[in-house]
Amino acid sequence: MPFSFLAGDAGRVHVCGHRGYSLHYPENTIPAFEAARAAGATSVEIDVVLTADRVPIILHDLSVDRTTDGYGFAADLTFENIRLLDAGTRFDSRFAGTRIPALAEALEWARREAMGIVLEIKEAEQPDLCADLVADLLRRTGTLDRVIVISFDHMVLKGLVERHKGMKTEAITHARHADIVAVLKSCGASSVSIEFDMFRPEDGRALHEAGLANRVHVPRPEQLVEGWRGGRDPLPRLVEWLAEGLIDTISGDDVPFIARLVARAGRAG
Repeated sequence: MPFSFLAGDAGRVHVCGHRGYSLHYPENTIPAFEAARAAGATSVEIDVVLTADRVPIILHDLSVDRTTDGYGFAADLTFENIRLLDAGTRFDSRFAGTRIPALAEALEWARREAMGIVLEIKEAEQPDLCADLVADLLRRTGTLDRVIVISFDHMVLKGLVERHKGMKTEAITHARHADIVAVLKSCGASSVSIEFDMFRPEDGRALHEAGLANRVHVPRPEQLVEGWRGGRDPLPRLVEWLAEGLIDTISGDDVPFIARLVARAGRAG
């Protein structure tokens, strides 16, 4: 059965681990993806950039400095160089020896485990080339149906769907637009990514009426504490929207937390 990012078609709300289970595992690594799946995720969000030899790899930043024991821009390093770096020790010594994965490795994992991939184009210098290489890789690995390509740059998404038929894309926005359906149609996207504080139920209904999906990103629990202390708990409202089928995917760093919200709403499938 083809993978669908629409909750109505999938029979459940998708739980998406942001960079995997990034709260307790080194982000954007296979251990983080595996941990997300074990904690109840049905998809993971990943970030993709290109190496000097044009290999799509999974890395959030343009440089390897923050997450590895190396330094420099990924665009200046070959894939062979990057595979020598330790992407786990800086997070926790328990993960020593963890490597930055090639995109192909993550796609094989997703196909094997029947997981969805929310793939953000982070490549800044050659975004269109990166998008084209991603599209070619999805076709060669037979994972086109379970990957949705996302970006803040809606023109990159527009070009991608014009050049490659069958690609699913998701436009990232941190604002509430006057006509979100029109925004998606203008760039050929089939879904929108939006922060929880910008989501409104009427927008969810309008998207679904147009056959479009949405992914709502939820903060970590510790970021909600201030509101809880002040007697302002947004979670009952979120659970209500989930129960009504207005949200297709809920994403976050704390995978067990968001999985419990979906379960409370009775939308775990």
